[in-house]
Amino acid sequence: MHKMTGTYLIFMALLQLSCAPNSHELKPKLQDIMTTHSKLDTATFGAGCFWCVEAVFQQLRGVQTVESGYSGGHTQNPTYKEVCTGMTGHAEVCQITYDPSVISFTELLEVFWKTHDPTTLNRQGGDVGTQYRSAIFFHSKDQQLLAEEMKEKLDAAKIWNDPLVTEIVPFVEFYKAEAYHQEYYSQNASQPYCSLVITPKLEKFRKVFADKLKE
Repeated sequence: MHKMTGTYLIFMALLQLSCAPNSHELKPKLQDIMTTHSKLDTATFGAGCFWCVEAVFQQLRGVQTVESGYSGGHTQNPTYKEVCTGMTGHAEVCQITYDPSVISFTELLEVFWKTHDPTTLNRQGGDVGTQYRSAIFFHSKDQQLLAEEMKEKLDAAKIWNDPLVTEIVPFVEFYKAEAYHQEYYSQNASQPYCSLVITPKLEKFRKVFADKLKE
């Protein structure tokens, strides 16, 4: 992962360009998407171990719930043990319920791409396997367009040394993970994986996205 310094400033400038309501770079179809909603919406992201993803998105203002689970596979009601074999085809994901009037899907995408490495295929750090792939499971055409166009802009900006491998595919099914996976970091912060991997990531995240955090 790149340090959240100079590349972050480039990243934010790019996002401002893509979201500016009067920008000539913004396609009309996206202008229609950037509207205010009054009901809750859902986003489903895979970005490596769902313990990490859950711990990040739970802290965002406007996010109502975050559930860890599995999507994108071909086996019904998979168990964690089965998913870890890589044979079910599922990715570890978090299903996020959020209020679009408080935080937009574009802002969620910003956090998604900045808090994991979207250039490593089926891998995040020491976690290796198709279940750890970078993935966006879109729930609507709007989400698909926003994700695809932001991915294209990020690739063009060369923020990372390698191209993004994030898959953007339709959402089909979400299977909630076992109870012990829910709220994992908040209940196990002293465990080695949490203290060595998740805590440092959260510290960086809080500094970069301080204006988006719950009080």
